[in-house]
Amino acid sequence: MIITAPSPLATLRATARGYAPRVLQGRGWVLAALVAVPVGLSLLLSVIARLKGADGDPAEVLKVFHEVLVKMMLPIMALVAAPAGIREDLEQRTLPLLLVRPAPAWALPLGKGLPWFAWGALWLILGALGLQVVGGDPALLPGRILALVGAWWGELALMTLAGLLFKRGTLWGALYFFLWEPLVRIFPPILQRLTFTHHIESLAGSRAGQVQAHQLLAQEQVSTHPALAILALLAFGALCWALAGWKLHRTPVGLAGSEAEG
Repeated sequence: MIITAPSPLATLRATARGYAPRVLQGRGWVLAALVAVPVGLSLLLSVIARLKGADGDPAEVLKVFHEVLVKMMLPIMALVAAPAGIREDLEQRTLPLLLVRPAPAWALPLGKGLPWFAWGALWLILGALGLQVVGGDPALLPGRILALVGAWWGELALMTLAGLLFKRGTLWGALYFFLWEPLVRIFPPILQRLTFTHHIESLAGSRAGQVQAHQLLAQEQVSTHPALAILALLAFGALCWALAGWKLHRTPVGLAGSEAEG
């Protein structure tokens, strides 16, 4: 009797379907709250302001979108969700059981990450729609949704890869998000394009804070065409998922825990 390995698509589908219920547990609702709480507070404040006769404030939408959702909540979402994927099998020492199954090893990180991506993308879309009630510009809504979902795809994939490459991948990811990304304002153009913030702002059609001078520290603030920006985010995420699969494929079968991380 000959046993053939399932196709990569079958592996992705089966892994994602079997793992999907996990997003409805505690960690998944924490992920949802990271979007729902700031947007909900903005909606509440907007309702109170309108009861007092004030109109929606577009500046408030920009502040919540860029300073809260993009700069804070998106990275935290990636830091929360990524360890619940393939990294969890490393920590619980169940990775060898996955690797000995007749399935493409490289498909497992993406299969376990897809439910988290879909769950986070759903709440990010709801958050973008909620900001429209506060006073967002309808013309910017598609770009904001694409920016949030595209960045979520890339950041989740990056953190999944970091968790497989480094023993303290979460720490390295946090350093990248909260030390590297804020430097976009003083980077030369080529380095600006190596940040999520740059591509998010290019897609959203607005900046978190307008640069007062034409140049900041002699570095011109550049923009990327929205089509190229979303392509860059999607391609970077795909590359990180592929590298995560490559790393998993090279993980020695039979080792567990910290031994498997070398």
